[in-house]
Amino acid sequence: MTDLNPDDPSLTKNQRRAAARQKAQLARQKQKRRQRAGKWALQGGLALVVIAIVVGVVLVITNSIRPAGPGPANMASDGIKIGQGFEAVQTGALGPDDEPTASATTASSDTVDIVVYLDYLCPICGEFEQANNDYISGLVESGAATVEYHPVAILTNQSLGTKYSNRAANAAACVANYSPNSFFDFNTAMFEQQPEEGTRGLDDSQLADIATGVDGVTNASDITSCIDDDEFGSWVTAATQRAIDGPIPNSDLDALTGTPTVLVNGQKYDGSRPFTVQEFRSFVVTAAGNSYTESGTASPSPTPTESAPAEAPAEAPAETPAG
Repeated sequence: MTDLNPDDPSLTKNQRRAAARQKAQLARQKQKRRQRAGKWALQGGLALVVIAIVVGVVLVITNSIRPAGPGPANMASDGIKIGQGFEAVQTGALGPDDEPTASATTASSDTVDIVVYLDYLCPICGEFEQANNDYISGLVESGAATVEYHPVAILTNQSLGTKYSNRAANAAACVANYSPNSFFDFNTAMFEQQPEEGTRGLDDSQLADIATGVDGVTNASDITSCIDDDEFGSWVTAATQRAIDGPIPNSDLDALTGTPTVLVNGQKYDGSRPFTVQEFRSFVVTAAGNSYTESGTASPSPTPTESAPAEAPAEAPAETPAG
């Protein structure tokens, strides 16, 4: 088909009319092609959006139903027990379907059992540690007591979406697994650098810096990789749920209802706030005396190196609820 210019004066009237029709026809064809191209582009874009949504849903579902992974070594009770010289009691790792095994108690000896359930974002846990960490340290170092830490994540939704409680508890599990004898110092450092509740908390690199920066740490590169990979994240979730469901081993508690939950020879410490080392020391001696009276043996007299109690805040929030 020869293209004619309808504006060409050399054309006859009929030729100009035919040229005008041809030009209009070509314009309609181009418009239809543009419409088809736009339609396919729109459909393609919608398809990509649908695919993205489907993939996102699949990932969410997969993550929510993924089976629990193995737990860390040295936390067969869902906690790590620290003895004289700050050496951890060595245990195997829990398998994905294993139930935790309660730690052996020392009720028949002259050693006091202290157990602490804590959330690294919990401000009241920070207050307790600030007031009593030096006292507990002295007891453990001298062999007058053991302390067993159970990191849990009940404040998952209180860190602007970063899940700091989970990530911090995972970091604790990494230290327990790869450098158990540095756990006490790690726990101390975590509360010395504790972020405020309701903030994003520390990122993984900061957690790794704390974990690998304490004295005597071993396997630093493994700990860093463990934190980056959230190696024990599913165990944290499972261990937290077990504590919330209860019962709490070696005690009369039906379940964990808040943090910190502190037990001395199985008896719950309900200290007044602000916490003071004098009050907690009295409770330790009393709880130990009660336990040893019941067992027919003498009451222990722990004599740790103590420091002056830290000043607590003038106002303290209510007990952190589980959940």
